[in-house]
Amino acid sequence: MQDEWSDAVDIRGQAAERLAEAARSGKPGPPVRELISTPGDAYAVQEIATRRALAEGRRPVGRKVGLTNAAVRERFGARECSHGVLFADMAFLDGLPVPVERFLQPMAEAEVALVLGRDLVGRPFTVAEVIRAVDFALPAIEIADSRVAGWDITPVDTIADNASGGGFVLGGTPVPLAGLDLRAAAMTMTRAGTEVSAGSGADCLGHPLNALTWLAGAVGRTDRPLRVGDVVLTGALGPVVPVEAGDVFEARIEGLGSVRAVFER
Repeated sequence: MQDEWSDAVDIRGQAAERLAEAARSGKPGPPVRELISTPGDAYAVQEIATRRALAEGRRPVGRKVGLTNAAVRERFGARECSHGVLFADMAFLDGLPVPVERFLQPMAEAEVALVLGRDLVGRPFTVAEVIRAVDFALPAIEIADSRVAGWDITPVDTIADNASGGGFVLGGTPVPLAGLDLRAAAMTMTRAGTEVSAGSGADCLGHPLNALTWLAGAVGRTDRPLRVGDVVLTGALGPVVPVEAGDVFEARIEGLGSVRAVFER
């Protein structure tokens, strides 16, 4: 039994190192599903990477939710959403240059970001409790990225790879939830003025608050539950779009305004 446990720990370590090497070298590698097979193993691999990041002095500032679109979950055979950690060095400023060389295979997606004014510790949570915990909302562009070559991923691969997190850009005008209808909020994202993605809040698990409620329950009894000040990227409102050097994306979300991600040439 001890040998089986040691083998499992070693395999998780190998998977974490494979992803870390891809990040260090700038060259995406093979999928980690060749080494691990369950979401539990994948989150254990993510935890190894998170602890390494914390030891290096990186500062966590929130979480991201993935696989919130029903069609995407069906495509990958996922039963539920995924989550990853946001670090301060993943954040970029609205309208200012984003160094595209920081990423391996970047994709842009428009999202609703929710910033917490209260802790969410424990589980489960009602939507009403979650609403009371939200301080304000912002439009956001997530820069998804993958350390797996060709984005050849399954739920296990993306979970292990910090939910395919790369970076994010937040809008600068906070909007309180009162009076907002995030389910119906329309989103359009343009690249150089041409529409490349469209959707609405309903495309994010039926409502962005549903994504936050799921996340709060998923991490509420872990060592790192959601805390006051955390930023939560709730999931894509429309199709993701590949990023090239020199691209300028602008996402507009009804009721929240707009945000721009400007990628350096």
